[in-house]
Amino acid sequence: MTMHTRPLGKTGPRVSALGLGCMGMSALYGAADRTEAIATIHAALDAGVTLLDTGDFYGMGHNELLIGEALRTAPAGLREQALTSVKFGALRDPDGGWGPIDGRPAAVRNFAAYSLQRLGVDHIDVYRLSRADPDVPVEETVGAVAELVEKGHVRHIGLSEVGADTIRRAAATAPIADLQIEYSLISRAVEDQILPTTRELGISVTAYGVLARGLISGHFTADRRLAADDFRAHSPRFQGDNLRHNLRLVDALREIAARKGVTVAQIAVAWVLSRGEDIVPLVGARTRERLTESLGALDVTLDADDLAAIERAVPPGAAAGARYPEPMMAHLGTEE
Repeated sequence: MTMHTRPLGKTGPRVSALGLGCMGMSALYGAADRTEAIATIHAALDAGVTLLDTGDFYGMGHNELLIGEALRTAPAGLREQALTSVKFGALRDPDGGWGPIDGRPAAVRNFAAYSLQRLGVDHIDVYRLSRADPDVPVEETVGAVAELVEKGHVRHIGLSEVGADTIRRAAATAPIADLQIEYSLISRAVEDQILPTTRELGISVTAYGVLARGLISGHFTADRRLAADDFRAHSPRFQGDNLRHNLRLVDALREIAARKGVTVAQIAVAWVLSRGEDIVPLVGARTRERLTESLGALDVTLDADDLAAIERAVPPGAAAGARYPEPMMAHLGTEE
C-alpha cells in the first residue's frame, strides 16, 4: 500500500488520499465496539491516514470523545499528523431525536467550544455546518467560522451537503477549503453542477458514503437483518425490490473485481479515487479488517477499459431508491 496525499482545496493542507469517517463507531449503524474502534483509528493513523472526520452530533458527542481518546493514546508522532474535520449544527435531544439545523453565529461559537473540549485539541482543522440552515444566511454562518479562524480555534472552513449556489455565496464570504458530500458509484448527482462549481472555485471534495453505507461493499446480502437503530433499516435503497435491484449492480461489480483479483469494496473506493486529485474518499470502517480492505484500494489501478466496464455495470442513475427516506431529506434540508 502506498499512501499518497491530496490537496484540501487551494487554502487547506495536503491530506492522505483516503480519510477515515468515524460516525459508524458511535451512531446510526447499530452497536459498535469501543476498543476495536480506537484500535481502528490507531491503525489508520499508523497506515498514514491523516484526516479523521466526525460530527459533534454523532452519538451526542460520543464520537468526538472517542476520537479524543484515540488521539490521546496514540504515539506522539501519529497524533501530531492527525487532522480533524468536524461537522456541527444538527440539534439533538436526550431521547436521541433530531431537531433542526442551527447555523446562528452564537451557536457556531458554542458548538466549537464543546468540540474543542471533547476532542482535546487546541484547534479544529476543518469546521463545517452539517447542512444549510434555512433560517440563517450561509454568509452569517461562514462569517462566524471565519472569526474562529482569525482567533486560531479553526484552521480551515468547510461546507457540507450544499448546492452550487450556496457554495458560491459561501466562497464569496470567506475562503472555503472543502465541501463534504455523498459521492459513490450509485450517488452521482454531484457531477452535474456541484463538482464543476467546486473545481471552478478551487474547493476540494471529501466524499462520504463511497460504499453507499455498505450496500456496494460486497458484504451486504439480501437476507441480512438490520437492528432497529441501524439507519439502513429505514433507508429506501435497502428495502425490498430496491435492495434486490441494487445488489444485482453489486454482482456486476463483483465480476469486474474478480477479473482484477481485488474485492468489490476496493473497486468502489478506487473508482472514487479515480475521479480526480481534488476528491478525498472517506472510508467508514469500524474495524481494522474493513479498514485494511479499504486501504487496499490505494494499490488498485483502474485503466480506461476498467472504467468503461464499471460504467457499463453501474451507469449514472442505476440505483433504486433515494439516499434518505423522504421525511429525513426534508428535515435535513439536503441540497441536491
